Amino acid sequence: MARGHQKALAQQKNAAKKAKQKKKNDGKSQAEIKHSCHICKTPCTGVKVYRDHFVAKHPKEPLPEELKDL
Repeated sequence: MARGHQKALAQQKNAAKKAKQKKKNDGKSQAEIKHSCHICKTPCTGVKVYRDHFVAKHPKEPLPEELKDL
């Protein structure tokens, strides 16, 4: 286990790495998610994926209005 100066350096390096990663993905993942299942809160990227999820995972539930016209 790292102690003292080595630990501080490792924490700084990890913080810089996480900041860089966050900057790289900033907003992209949230923008891609347009729908989420109102029953299980599963994020879906599109209407067709949402409909397929709903039919497969919740077959006994009636389709929501936004999915009936597809």
